[in-house]
Amino acid sequence: MCMCMHMDRPKTSEGSNSLPLLPCACANLRRAARAITRLYNRELRSQHIEATQFTLLMTLDLSGEVSQGRLGKLLAMDSTTLTRTLELLRRKQWIGEKEGKDRRVRMIRLTAAGRAKLAKSMPHWKKAQARVQETLGEQNLNQLGGMLELVTRVAAGE
Repeated sequence: MCMCMHMDRPKTSEGSNSLPLLPCACANLRRAARAITRLYNRELRSQHIEATQFTLLMTLDLSGEVSQGRLGKLLAMDSTTLTRTLELLRRKQWIGEKEGKDRRVRMIRLTAAGRAKLAKSMPHWKKAQARVQETLGEQNLNQLGGMLELVTRVAAGE
């Protein structure tokens, strides 16, 4: 869903290196997501893990064993993308799965290798996180988190 706001021309902040505010919330959010993903991927590269994989490991660490459907909802990921990423993590033996009470439900959990990978990658993630926090400041970062949660809820139709 593209939450577009129509305007005549993109607004540009002061300064020659500033990016224009595009007339579409979706375009602005996707641009920011691509840029922040590159920042985290650069920090995580030496650990041979990408931000998307790290996020899944971190989420599983926080949530414990969880159904694949619930994991998709927590991360607002479509089923195809989640399945593809989980398969990669399974091959690396960072996650395990078992059948739920309902045979159609798959329960996902971190393995010992997944916890070790998360722990080893955490300092690199913290470096990227600190850079963002230093630039935005704690208050702005907290406000951003709240705004992104709201945007996610609106886009999900909640």
